[in-house]
Amino acid sequence: MRSFVSRLRSNPVTTQLRVSTKCTPARPLLRVREIPRSFTTQSLRSSTLLTQQQSLKGHGISGFHTSHVISAAIPKHTNRLVNEKSPYLLQHAHNPVDWYPWSKEAFEKAINENKPIFLSIGYSTCHWCHVMEHESFENEETAKYMNEHFINIKVDREENPAVDKLYMTYIQLISGRGGWPMSVFLTPDLAPFFGGTYFPPGDQYGTPGFRTLLQRVVEIWEGAEDKIREDADSTIAQLRAYADSDPLDLENAGTLIHPDHIIPAAYKHFDTAFDAEEGGFTAAPKFPTPVQVQFLFEYFAYNQKNEENAQDAKKALDMALFTLKKIAMGGIRDHIGSGFHRYSTDKYWHVPHFEKMLYDQAQLLSAYTSAYLISRDQGFADVAKDIVKYVSQDLQNPTGGFYSAEDADSLPTAQSSKKLEGAFYVWEMQQLEEILGSNAAKVFNKYYGVHKDGNVDPAQDPQNELVMQNVLAEQESVDDVAKELGMTAEEVGSILQESKSKLKKFREEYRPKPHCDDKILTSWNGLMISGLAQAANAFRDNDILNLATNAADFIHNELYVPKSGVLLRSYRSGASDIEGFLDDYSYMIQGLLDLYEATYDEKWISWAYDLQQKQNELFYDNDKGGFFNAQATDKSVLVRLKDEQDGAEPSANAVSLRNLVRLGTILEQEDYVVKARNTIGSFATSVSKFPFAMPTLLGSFLLMVNGVKQIVLTGDDEAQLEPFKQIISQAFVPNKISVQAKKGGLIAEKNPIVAQLAEDDKVAAYICENFTCGLPVQDVNEFRAKIES
Repeated sequence: MRSFVSRLRSNPVTTQLRVSTKCTPARPLLRVREIPRSFTTQSLRSSTLLTQQQSLKGHGISGFHTSHVISAAIPKHTNRLVNEKSPYLLQHAHNPVDWYPWSKEAFEKAINENKPIFLSIGYSTCHWCHVMEHESFENEETAKYMNEHFINIKVDREENPAVDKLYMTYIQLISGRGGWPMSVFLTPDLAPFFGGTYFPPGDQYGTPGFRTLLQRVVEIWEGAEDKIREDADSTIAQLRAYADSDPLDLENAGTLIHPDHIIPAAYKHFDTAFDAEEGGFTAAPKFPTPVQVQFLFEYFAYNQKNEENAQDAKKALDMALFTLKKIAMGGIRDHIGSGFHRYSTDKYWHVPHFEKMLYDQAQLLSAYTSAYLISRDQGFADVAKDIVKYVSQDLQNPTGGFYSAEDADSLPTAQSSKKLEGAFYVWEMQQLEEILGSNAAKVFNKYYGVHKDGNVDPAQDPQNELVMQNVLAEQESVDDVAKELGMTAEEVGSILQESKSKLKKFREEYRPKPHCDDKILTSWNGLMISGLAQAANAFRDNDILNLATNAADFIHNELYVPKSGVLLRSYRSGASDIEGFLDDYSYMIQGLLDLYEATYDEKWISWAYDLQQKQNELFYDNDKGGFFNAQATDKSVLVRLKDEQDGAEPSANAVSLRNLVRLGTILEQEDYVVKARNTIGSFATSVSKFPFAMPTLLGSFLLMVNGVKQIVLTGDDEAQLEPFKQIISQAFVPNKISVQAKKGGLIAEKNPIVAQLAEDDKVAAYICENFTCGLPVQDVNEFRAKIES
């Protein structure tokens, strides 16, 4: 295994072309499976073409000139992407590059003309995707060369995640890293033979730029096409072997995934990696990674009363809470307009990459809600509600669904012609003084660490876009500022609130808003529904609950096909024709289960059950367990992969595992329990070696191991039931599942115990564990004590 990786990294092509770190990074791929030693890009590895600096006769591209970049108000060029719905594809609809979407038309043209495919994958709020577009795809000469020698395909990674995952896996295996924009060269049969991420337009420091790369790929293709095809086909065959190499015999998988081994190992990893000064578990760049925080919360909950592990449990809780506090204080949070940016470029959570993603808001909402339930610290509740405020004001479609993201780049003023990263969010000290007045600005600047020369380290500003600018981050407490300035804490708090309101108003009136990617993704809306349902339940807030139910209704009305039971991937000016992937089903089912526990409306359980049945049909691996990320009918995805690792979003297999346990328990579905067992078994090797990379899977596994604590409420008097429901909603018990027994519903139809209890009209709660239900509890205080025990 080690020699295989070293062989790939010794490849002169890969070594020369992966020096640029200018991309939005992808989560590193842990190569935990056995990969055939012959997995190489041999034809390129043995060639010096990609490391030579001389020009190539017959394939020249004239030097890059900024005059070639299109700036006219009326588009000079229009390509096929103009007919697409994806904002990312539409951003490239007027490039001189003759782009195709991922389509049969493009594949057939590549075969008929025997041209290699240049595949470019990104997303609409990706900063370095914009940079590469401006530098290369808007350049007339570069585009002309691309059109002559390649079939050029654009893919929105958010719209087609299976395509993105396949080729990102390839890029990570050959280079050890990945990110967006992703640039991959394919044979006409879609097999990859070379790729990378962002490429500068021209040669730099002995490294070939994009124009040179295009020339050399063409020369290799024309001179050694058979060899390239042979190696590319071998690459796909070995990717299939890579994907199929796990698991062991499912019946023996349990020997590798004993909870006494993998759970402590994951905890120890986070304990060792923890940044005790700034929070988080990595050096810069720092991502919020709510999945890690949620695992630590669950580790605490399961172990806090275990004398042997109580100290570690307390440490796990402290690490998680401290990390969330530091994140909320940092510049990664938009202190003026609410919500969180994507990640921090430094270790202090200070200077972010400024895009805002729906999936981050959703997962952080869940994390801060959990933090409040455990700690009862109102500060965590305030952050959670602030996230709700942001998504409801800035990301919600009028009919209920939630948009995907807001861009990092925007115009500093309405008169500006060039977008800058963070322009909407940063401030010069002089401007703050003009808007707030000198007295209020003195308080505001001290609290948020504002400096006359700006507070951004030049190392965090490679393009000099933040010179003299300040990224707001809480530097001192209200009490400390009050003491230093001779004021009361109430006075300081009032000034800060008034100042934030003034700055928000100024931003809205005078600064152009960043581009909003207004496509509505089923998967990310599922995550958002979960976060909202959990928050609504914890805070007993009907307004938040309405946001969740409206989003679920939107998905049901616009992105669900009742006749076939199929989910569609996305919506923008109508539903896309792309059918849903595994994450669409798993995240949506999770959201519906959380929504049921917030409302006890069985229509959500019924739909969740229908979706789980369809998910099992379309994605479950009946031979080896676990779920594929794409349907078998999609032949354009050459290798169906399974995800066990968490990335920016939780592993869809991990979420599915939890869904199977929850639904299987509520509806007495024994086959769901079997599928859950086989799903964790299918990842036995990887989870035993790198459990820390799969915190969501570990949390779902803990649910299986500890068993479900099922709470069944009986009776029809909602006023009398409300105290019981409130106790359930206020308790952080990760293995609890609550249902309300109702006559004639799906739950009673599937679950004979619930059907029997539904006949009881008295208000009571039954707690069922280890296949046994206790006696009915009618006293609220007694019920509270039993839930917390």
